[in-house]
Amino acid sequence: MGTVFSFDVRGGEPAAVQAALEEAVAQLHRVNEVFSTYREDSQISRLARGELTVAECDPEVAEVLDLCAEAERLSEGWFSTTYEGQLDPTGLVKGWSTERAARHLAAAGASGVSVNGGGDVQLCGVPGPQRPWRVGVADPLRPGSLAAVVSAAGVDELAVATSGTAERGAHIVDPRTGKSAVTDLVAVTVVGPHLTWADAWATAAFAMGSRQALDWLESLPDVEALLITAGDEVRCTGGLAQRLG
Repeated sequence: MGTVFSFDVRGGEPAAVQAALEEAVAQLHRVNEVFSTYREDSQISRLARGELTVAECDPEVAEVLDLCAEAERLSEGWFSTTYEGQLDPTGLVKGWSTERAARHLAAAGASGVSVNGGGDVQLCGVPGPQRPWRVGVADPLRPGSLAAVVSAAGVDELAVATSGTAERGAHIVDPRTGKSAVTDLVAVTVVGPHLTWADAWATAAFAMGSRQALDWLESLPDVEALLITAGDEVRCTGGLAQRLG
């Protein structure tokens, strides 16, 4: 997927957790083989060329495409599964695969799991007694500084996803034009229980621009967000303060 994944796993029976970790890593490599749009032999590339049907692909392909269709519906088209006219579900795949890896480890008995996929994080459980997971949100306008710290205190699962231009430049596409999204935003961080959706919502919100995005994000259940504009203005959903600390 062209990025780095890291795991922080606490507790559980060591042999079972080690086996689950190896399985999670293998799953991520398989996801890359199946969904990479840069590999001519991937199932997604072959599906896009009409060489395969969805039914002939791994079951995960149908699962991801169904999730993408739901994301497109709920975002009123601001999340898209096409790029330059070609099938491209990668805007959802990274969050989905990261969340799946974290839940696989939690199911194996780990008491605390943090999986970071290219800066987007899925958290399960706790890192220690009375210690919540905490995730720093990078300040896009001040390299090396944090814009906020998100805390998972009081919840068993939490995801933090950021879309913006600081790390990868103008890579987010406006589905209406097919070109790079031109908005007043430099970063959108979305917080919610599931990284699958947090990652997709962050991408869609960035393409919308701050005014429309804030109203839309406020309408989503169990979602909070932090938006930073190029003019260094910070805008937040109403409940975000409860997740900071």
